[in-house]
Amino acid sequence: MKVKVKLFALLEDYLPAGARNNEVELEVVDGTTAAAIVKRLNLPAELCHLVLLNGNYLEPGVRGSHPLAADDVLAIWPPIAGG
Repeated sequence: MKVKVKLFALLEDYLPAGARNNEVELEVVDGTTAAAIVKRLNLPAELCHLVLLNGNYLEPGVRGSHPLAADDVLAIWPPIAGG
């Protein structure tokens, strides 16, 4: 199945070749989780601060247990400071 992954700010550097506009479509197996995507893309877990699944916040405690579905959109931001 395919899922879309969007990475923001400094996480964009971890996108694989062929990514456009800070996003990539990945082919994944059934049961893949957000945590598995983080690992697959070699993202530093401590930099994956805000994780949205289809626009809804995915709490850290369920990122490794909630399976993704076909055509899901996973968006990940690092911690951002500002004023």
